[in-house]
Amino acid sequence: MIKVEWFYWLCGIFFVLIALQVLNDRTNPKRVGSAAFWGILGLSFGYGTFVVNKQAPSWLLGIAVIGLAVLAGSGFPGKGEERTTTPAERVHFADRFGNKLFLPALVIPVVAAIFGAWLAKVKLGDGKLLLQTGSATIIGLGVASILALIVGMVLLRPKSPAVPVHEGRRLLEHIGWAAILPQMLATLGLLFNTSGVGKAVGRVTDHLVPKGSLIAAVALYCVGMAVFTIIMGNAFAAFPVMTAAVGWPLLHEQFHGTPAIIFAVGMLAGFCGTLCTPMAANFNLVPAALLEMKDQYGPIKAQIPTAIPLLGCNILIMYFFAF
Repeated sequence: MIKVEWFYWLCGIFFVLIALQVLNDRTNPKRVGSAAFWGILGLSFGYGTFVVNKQAPSWLLGIAVIGLAVLAGSGFPGKGEERTTTPAERVHFADRFGNKLFLPALVIPVVAAIFGAWLAKVKLGDGKLLLQTGSATIIGLGVASILALIVGMVLLRPKSPAVPVHEGRRLLEHIGWAAILPQMLATLGLLFNTSGVGKAVGRVTDHLVPKGSLIAAVALYCVGMAVFTIIMGNAFAAFPVMTAAVGWPLLHEQFHGTPAIIFAVGMLAGFCGTLCTPMAANFNLVPAALLEMKDQYGPIKAQIPTAIPLLGCNILIMYFFAF
């Protein structure tokens, strides 16, 4: 059986390599703190496996998360001098390879889809599934990323096999602490749900939704997903809160809607909020920084005219197809 932990370990090894590179970079004025940030993150991936298996205490992982937050709040990680291709070299590669440059990126969705739709059902000789139950998509994404790396290496033939690590470090230093924002916000959503925020929101919504009004309940769920996503920056953080408050008790249990459609479209409604918020830094602020845009909120301003009508479409899709 292929286990998802293997790919978590691979991610951890990558971050540890980044930490070692940063530590040896004398051009980075924040190299020690930056190396600590990426090193703690990398080691957490491996240590988390032992926590899940009840073989190690979870409080150490909690301290590591607090340490990451403290380092991020203190201005880490920082950036050193970029060691990458020159503008002339990039133009040369673009002229030489043309649309072939998109091949590594296209490998990822194709392979991930194959794993999620087909290999997830494949069984071994002893009757066990080939892929760990419930993790087919993540495993597929991991395998797809490795294959995309191989395709890129064969296609571009870089001078050194360490080039992907150097380029990965360059992108991470551009993104900074926002690289782990999705995981942090998703965890925040779980904490909110565990602490009863979803139930509290549910009590408030009882007074907002007219009794027996399906369209009002659907609109409240979708708009709530978008609003909570705008506040938290991630639809995965908003999902457990709004699902506990409205999605499950109202749309499924009271109006007998189809859960798969309700929750899938609900996530899409949350993504409409992602398009509108600077809290989704990795989606909106980081691209502006990487593209060196004059207006750091440029992507958000361009996306709002699409996000609002798309939210309305999601409300209608859920109303007509989920019940």
